[in-house]
Amino acid sequence: MFGLFKKKSKVEILQKKYQTLMNEWHQLSKINRKESDQKYAEAQRILSEIETLKNI
Repeated sequence: MFGLFKKKSKVEILQKKYQTLMNEWHQLSKINRKESDQKYAEAQRILSEIETLKNI
């Protein structure tokens, strides 16, 4: 209950967004290749941002 109001860190927020994008990418890979490639590229940008924040 005490963790209810805990603020998420920037890394946690980015990891959640990365996971969401990867799920969307996987779904789109079966339907629309161009859009799936765009989602994958965006996910990779977020992953590099996560790695940068972890190295600081």
